[in-house]
Amino acid sequence: MNTGQIYKIHSDFYFIDDGAGGTVCKIREVLKKRKEKILVGDFVEYNNGVIENIIPRQNFISRPSVANIDQIIIVSALKEPDLNLKQLDRYIALAKYYQINTKLCFNKNDLKWDRHLKDKITQIYKPMGFDVVYTSATEHSGIKAFEKLLKNKTSVLCGNSGVGKSSLINAINPELNLKTKAVSDKLRRGTHTTRHCEIIKLNETSRIVDTPGFSNVKFDFIMPADVDKLFDDIYKYSNKCKYSDCLHIHEDGCNVLANIEKISPSRYESYLDFIEEARDYKELVKYEGLKTENFKKHINDKAIVKISEKKRRSSRRKINQNIYKDLEEDE
Repeated sequence: MNTGQIYKIHSDFYFIDDGAGGTVCKIREVLKKRKEKILVGDFVEYNNGVIENIIPRQNFISRPSVANIDQIIIVSALKEPDLNLKQLDRYIALAKYYQINTKLCFNKNDLKWDRHLKDKITQIYKPMGFDVVYTSATEHSGIKAFEKLLKNKTSVLCGNSGVGKSSLINAINPELNLKTKAVSDKLRRGTHTTRHCEIIKLNETSRIVDTPGFSNVKFDFIMPADVDKLFDDIYKYSNKCKYSDCLHIHEDGCNVLANIEKISPSRYESYLDFIEEARDYKELVKYEGLKTENFKKHINDKAIVKISEKKRRSSRRKINQNIYKDLEEDE
């Protein structure tokens, strides 16, 4: 059995880095019928052009779907499009949720941008322990510092379309010649040039996962009480709140509010926005949880709720038996 890492997925074909030129495989029908999703970055076992098994992941992110990465580098544009601190906080919180090391890159340093913004960035994000670099892909400034962040790592570049992720990659290795596109004059934002995730080898020590934009990050998958855990600068005050379920908005005895002057206003505004999104998710879950079965069956004169066939969950053993039965019938 051979092992390797998925570096690209196209249609039903999985491109595997096997350390000796690479190979292309398809997935075994058993895995497909189990609906076990293979991600770019997954290590797999394969034989005769067929993937047999997925090796357990070290980590992953779901949007876009990438596995087994060392760090996330959040790339933001200082201008064209304008820097959006709330969007930056979304990416930082997302990386925190997946517990992946994070670094910050501010690109397009060559354009005319408000220089006071640099002081604001330093004031907000340096105390949080982030490595920060300023770059210009077009003028090739800061590229060495950016390249140093990548050394000996597999890194995901995270950021909106148009911030210059592909241009930065091209600045490090022009031979890659990744497709780039200017920011729309009408919309003042970027358009997608990267259509799929792919692990790209920059040089002998560094690899980058080139991804589509992360523009749709939304916190509609966690409960409101968990949002503060994604904000280190807020969470560090929460352990002294009067109530364990304090949301730090207007509660009596809230230690976060007592220390609100020590928290960046933009960070707290981001926190409040994410709380609202999490509340929407909580409402959705609550109403989904109220569903009940209306039909009953009688066994030994006892009325028992009849679970619909759609909601009935089979054991893994039974699932496998059905899968192999289907495969035998196909043959």
